[in-house]
Amino acid sequence: MCCLRLARNHSSSVHERLIYEGWLLYDTGHREEALSRAEKSISIQRSFEAFFLKAYTLADTNLDPESSSTVIQLLEEALRCPSDCLRKGQALNNLGSIYVDCGKLDQAADCYKNALNIKHTRAHQGLARVYHIKNQRKAAFDEMTKLIEKAHYSASAYEKRSEYCDREKAKDDLNMATILDPLRTYPYRYRAAVLMDDQKEAEALEELSKAVAFKPELQMLHLRAAFYESMGDKTSALQDCEAALCLDPNHSDTLDLYNRTQEQATRSI
Repeated sequence: MCCLRLARNHSSSVHERLIYEGWLLYDTGHREEALSRAEKSISIQRSFEAFFLKAYTLADTNLDPESSSTVIQLLEEALRCPSDCLRKGQALNNLGSIYVDCGKLDQAADCYKNALNIKHTRAHQGLARVYHIKNQRKAAFDEMTKLIEKAHYSASAYEKRSEYCDREKAKDDLNMATILDPLRTYPYRYRAAVLMDDQKEAEALEELSKAVAFKPELQMLHLRAAFYESMGDKTSALQDCEAALCLDPNHSDTLDLYNRTQEQATRSI
């Protein structure tokens, strides 16, 4: 935010200042005002940055087909404007994601490949997603391997690649993700679920508790409460449910679990 304010204050033109103001407004939750700044900037000068701001802001919703079409047109307009490879790679990556959501997988793959041609490394992940949807799991796995080999920070890539391989290989990838970044919670959830499937309940709880210790988030607390309930430890289940409901009092799955466990505890008295 500080950098955006400095950029706005040192803008060399009105249309450039409007773009920085738009990002400041977007980042503080003022979406309509951000769109207005983007449109004003476009009316002064058609630039990559203005079209990208408008597309990015519009895409930050549950897109219906008409809105998706508008975002696609805006990103295509952005790509026709002069800019550097980093920004164009991001635009191509975003465009690929919209095409995937619209079910246009071939167009999405083309976008990701074009992004990779200008060294936008993260496009490997998008292309892997396309291959996965097409049920080409080996191609998806290989694409994520390319990202792992190139990325400076590869914990998230190992985590994502685990979705495209068998159970044992997935465990290896998630263990590596934890070594590289011990504060990512998904690997702990996955390992805990596998341990519960193998009826290693104490080890499953220990795995979940490691993550809860540094990040007591809603999903982790709910999952551990469900584990406790399945093991018959109603007191611990209720405690985790209460903790989860402090984070989101209206979380329906946790409310159902809490009420069910409370009824079971009452009947057992």
